[in-house]
Amino acid sequence: MTRPLPPRSLRPAVLAIVAASLVMSAAMGARQSFGLVISPFSFDHGLPVTLVAFAIALHNLVWGLAQPFAGAAADRWGAAPVVAAGAILFAGGLAAAALAPSGPVLVLGLGVLVGIGISGTSFGVVLAAVGRHAPPERRSSALGLASAGGSLGQVGLVPLVQHASEGWGIGTALLLLAACVLVVAPLGLLLDRRGEPGAEEAGRGAPTSLRAALAGAMRHRGYRLLTLGFFTCGFQLAFIATHLPAYLLTCHMPAALGATALAAIGLFNMAGSWLCGWLGGRMRPQQVLGWLYLLRGIAIAAFFLAPKTEATVLAFAAVMGLMWLGTVPLTNGLIARIFGIRHLGTLFGIVFLSHQVGSFLGAWLGGWVFDATGSYAAIWIATALAGLVAALLHFPIDDRAAPEPSVLPASGRAMV
Repeated sequence: MTRPLPPRSLRPAVLAIVAASLVMSAAMGARQSFGLVISPFSFDHGLPVTLVAFAIALHNLVWGLAQPFAGAAADRWGAAPVVAAGAILFAGGLAAAALAPSGPVLVLGLGVLVGIGISGTSFGVVLAAVGRHAPPERRSSALGLASAGGSLGQVGLVPLVQHASEGWGIGTALLLLAACVLVVAPLGLLLDRRGEPGAEEAGRGAPTSLRAALAGAMRHRGYRLLTLGFFTCGFQLAFIATHLPAYLLTCHMPAALGATALAAIGLFNMAGSWLCGWLGGRMRPQQVLGWLYLLRGIAIAAFFLAPKTEATVLAFAAVMGLMWLGTVPLTNGLIARIFGIRHLGTLFGIVFLSHQVGSFLGAWLGGWVFDATGSYAAIWIATALAGLVAALLHFPIDDRAAPEPSVLPASGRAMV
């Protein structure tokens, strides 16, 4: 018996979820493997750990700076050209680092080109497109599904990089990643299939200009808190993804365990992202976010204090995976709930800039602290404490729909 097709009104959303999952699988899977390049570039090419960590950290900062512009471009012209351009730049950066692995080229490739490229192939563009397709009552679940599907790349590409690096060298591994990223470049066409606008958009009156939307968001206390809190997500995830393999080596654990742990994070993130999206449709998203950050901080502290065995490493990877990227559909969905979807790519891009400043510091400070002290202890403690701060920032957020900028009170302050 053949399974019935989804209702016609949902087919564009289903196609968008599939396309988004594949694009983010390639982009995020490639990015999550960067922690495996620190030791090969340092040992094989005589580059200091600080320089390699800086190149990886820089791509996070460049990504954040480019994301509002990529989101605005997709809001205006559609996802297809932005995804295609992003994939080409991403692949070019990987190829540059693979073929000319000197310090300046490494910084240009992994730091600058990859940073710009991933801004067009990740959350700010891809999830915003999914959010436009999905009806309001299913938006949070759709975003969670797309984020979960995007973790497939981390499960598959991280072990691929590990094996390719051991067998043929890190250069070949990076070229394989470049090919994977190029393959998904045309999928932006599926993200541009237009569904019906959400019901809440139909009643919002005349289209709001981007300038007015930005001004209204900046006056919204909840938006500011969300922006500050998302810094912690980037800080925690970038530090762990970049330095967990090297940290395990300092604990005299086998090198392959780092790749296994990163792959396990991706595997459990599939369930965690879907679960967070599901919870975001049934609970207030800011409450889910607050508890997520608090539990993350507790898990990080527990892992740092626990004896380092293969079992504790894999348990930590599983727990962190359940909470890894679940913040993204929740944050995206919360912005859509407050401000609508018309400028979702741009508004999420600005919040995401804060995330990437945190990512830059998490990746770079991890290398700097290790070079300065010979230990990762201080940065592990800071990463755990950041979870508590983020929780305290998210719990007070008011998720009521913001008034249109044209009807803000005369004082110029938005309702929050």
